[in-house]
Amino acid sequence: MYLASTKNWYLERAVFLIAGVFSLVGLSVGFFLSEYGFILNLLVGFNLILFSFTGFCPMAIILHKLGLKSKSEVTQ
Repeated sequence: MYLASTKNWYLERAVFLIAGVFSLVGLSVGFFLSEYGFILNLLVGFNLILFSFTGFCPMAIILHKLGLKSKSEVTQ
């Protein structure tokens, strides 16, 4: 079993947190307000797949510009 370190907040961890929050918000909106909320889940899933194949993540770019460092930069 792999357990990630929780001592530091780094870029990749923040991206997973934001993806999870957006996914839960999309589900909540989809169930309680409008079925169009499920589109948010579709976009989150698409972005995670895009990142895994290409390494491109718009949220990571935004967080990096805000000063969050990647795991490799934090552990050096």
